[in-house]
Formats: sequence, C-alpha cells, structure tokens
Amino acid sequence: MEMIENKLKRALLDNELQVGCWMSLGSHTAAEICASSGFDWVLIDMEHAPNDVPQVLHLLQAAAAYPCSVMVRAYWNDTVLIKRLLDLGVQSLLLPNVQTVEEAKRAVEAVRYPPLGVRGVSANSRSNRFGRIKEYFERANDEICLMVQIETRKGLDNLEAIAAIDGIDGLFIGPQDLAADLGHLGNPGHADARKAMGETIKAIGKSGKTPGILAFAEADAKHWIDQGARFVAVTGDSFLLARSAESVVAAFKD
Repeated sequence: MEMIENKLKRALLDNELQVGCWMSLGSHTAAEICASSGFDWVLIDMEHAPNDVPQVLHLLQAAAAYPCSVMVRAYWNDTVLIKRLLDLGVQSLLLPNVQTVEEAKRAVEAVRYPPLGVRGVSANSRSNRFGRIKEYFERANDEICLMVQIETRKGLDNLEAIAAIDGIDGLFIGPQDLAADLGHLGNPGHADARKAMGETIKAIGKSGKTPGILAFAEADAKHWIDQGARFVAVTGDSFLLARSAESVVAAFKD
C-alpha cells in the first residue's frame, strides 16, 4: 500500500488558496455533507466542540470517501493527545494558543519520530493502514502539516521567531481570542483588532509560512484573502445550521 500524500500541505506550499469549513457538531452526517460539498478542507474541532478522540475517528471515517482534506484542531498542545491523533491517521493539525518558541518547538517534536522528535511508534495503526504502508516511517514526518494559532499579544510578540521554526507550516489567527487579549472581548471587528490581524497576515506571509484565519462573514473572508491569507475558514457546520434555522423562522414570524 502506498504512502498517503498530504494534498493540503502541498497546496499550501504552492501558495494556493484553500478554503474550508469548521466542524463542531460532532455529527457523522454533517461531516459527510461538508466533506462532499466542494471545500478544500474541513476541520474537526476538539477545542470548542464535544469531539473526543473516538469521535474524531468516526468523523475521519465519515469524511474519508471524499477528496476533501481533513484537519483536526486539538484541544491543546499536548504531546500525548497529538500522538493519538496522528495514530488515527490525522496528517494535518492545528494547535491552539501557541505563544512562545518553546511551545512551537514542542509541537514540532510531537509530530516527528525520533531522532527528530518524540512521537511514539506504533507499527499497526490506522495511520500506516495497520502496517500495510511499508514506507510509512521513512515518509511520515514529511507528510504532516502543522499549523499553530496566534491568539495573544505574547504570540504576536514572538511571531517572527515562531514562524522561523522548521516544521511549522502555517500560523493561524484566532480572531475572537486575539481581540479579547487586545482588550476587545466579543468584538473582533474593532479597528485595533483588525489592524493587528492585517499586520499579522502580512508578517506571516513575509516569513514564507502560510497565513490562516477564521472569517465566517463573506466580506471579511474576501478581505483577508486579498491581504494574503491562504488557509481560510469561511463557514462552519453549526454556524450554517444556526443561521439557516433563524432565517427560516424569520420568514414566517414578524
């Protein structure tokens, strides 16, 4: 069995725009619908959604029939959790609230096998198709796409150093948390927050790494794409359901 290539990583290395859908519902059916809708990628969220490790496996299986890449946002930069997700076959990871070079280096070590990292070795897991991919250990490190979230002033202060680390493929702006840490809780549209986001996107692009951001409003998403963002979450399953349900209700009630 041949090695599974990470299409998302290759597209980002080629500076291709990749738009995706955030999945928070924990629903297999929603995962199938989103993965088959034409998005470049879908993301299974563990940080702010009720998805634990077994649930992630089921959602991966639901999405596997479609040509859409799948990323998982872990609930923390935790080496043991990362190992478990990688063994499930996750090749693309987003880690929240990375603020320092040390934290970023720990993330890189967690996704790499020794001697370059500390990833535990399983010769019979879903990642290597239960031992059937013979070249897996030689190629696994190169097929991981690792993105870290910049969500605080401290993260902004260390942005250049974090972006310079080998093994970090992209840096993703968390608009809500960043706005909150800048003093604008619940208001990512504040001028100060938007200015910081725009400057951050440009700084990430200048570093040679992929700039990413979450922007569920179409105008915002297109604005950040124009500014250089290349990995953009443009909607989410729970967002679509909530807003569509409200729209239907509004059509029948004053």
